[in-house]
Amino acid sequence: MRILVTGGAGFIGSHTCDRLVQLGHEVTILDALTAPVHRDGRPDYVTPGAEMVVGDVRDRDLVRRLLRRTDAVYHLAAYQDYLPDFARFTDVNVGSTSLLYELVLEEGLSLHRVVVASSQSAMGEGLYLCARDGEQVPDMRSEADLARGRWELRCPECGGDMVLQRTPERVSNPQNAYGMSKFGEEMVAVNLGRRYDIPTTALRYSIVQGPRQSVYNAYSGACRIFNLHYLLGSAPVLYEDGQAIRDYVNIHDVVDANVLVLTDDRAVGRVYNVGGGVAYTTAEFAEVVRRQHGSDLEPRVSGEFRFGDTRHIVSDIDRLSGLGWAPTRTPADSVAEYAAWLEGTPDLDRILADADTRMRSLGVVRKVLV
Repeated sequence: MRILVTGGAGFIGSHTCDRLVQLGHEVTILDALTAPVHRDGRPDYVTPGAEMVVGDVRDRDLVRRLLRRTDAVYHLAAYQDYLPDFARFTDVNVGSTSLLYELVLEEGLSLHRVVVASSQSAMGEGLYLCARDGEQVPDMRSEADLARGRWELRCPECGGDMVLQRTPERVSNPQNAYGMSKFGEEMVAVNLGRRYDIPTTALRYSIVQGPRQSVYNAYSGACRIFNLHYLLGSAPVLYEDGQAIRDYVNIHDVVDANVLVLTDDRAVGRVYNVGGGVAYTTAEFAEVVRRQHGSDLEPRVSGEFRFGDTRHIVSDIDRLSGLGWAPTRTPADSVAEYAAWLEGTPDLDRILADADTRMRSLGVVRKVLV
């Protein structure tokens, strides 16, 4: 097939392009190569054998021309970093997706598949169970609670304790600008796909890890941040109490999922979680990184939090497993591969300092008051 991959020079996109070329597909990459991810322009790992087009996914004429010679699309381009750039999230993530479907319809194109990158963040704080009041999908934590170090969510009905559940795709409750934009993108893609018979699948990625993850984002990437600290001989900071829970998925498992839904017709019109299948606290994940580097330095809890963070979220991957997919790599595998990839990268100490300065200047990192 002739496949267009937007964001194909990025982390998930480049690995996906590698696999598609290996499978014999004709791949065209559309990527704007914008900072901070591509601070130094075109990366040296862009897939050999793929055509590279530098441009914006919101450029109507450019996208139209590329779609006219395309059989399938992976729409992976996005603005991502959780910082308070509210308008940009919507403009890039929702706007580009809407344009894609508008042009497919306008041109009367018959695509084999459109695969859209969504995010675990579309589920917000996820699904919980209260012993008295049953299933709950809690709202965001208040700034007042966070400032007082009250990390755990309480039942919105009775105020009691709740137990975290693996969150299925039926739960959608985004609570930060990035998550809202990815849920908006997902809704646009799946619903327009159904209405206009454009075969579409949306994939909600959990925290994806592995080589080529940009070192330049200010906010995202525990694997990136913890590896940088230990590589530079310092101890990473754990926000809140270090007990926030996540699931981490390896980049190669994500590519397996991307390739699977390209040809499996059971995936059309559906949303799928792509997760690691195992829950880790932030402290547990930091220990994986510490062991990789053989460091004696324990992570430190700083008494700070990042405003807008989700407390706990773990994706239920049963739906995608029903198509025959399963994660086969561990966070230790991801960390080892990422650490090896980082070696030799210049100016790493400046990267950490610049990211911390930017998050503090924007009010993302805040101090517990009492």
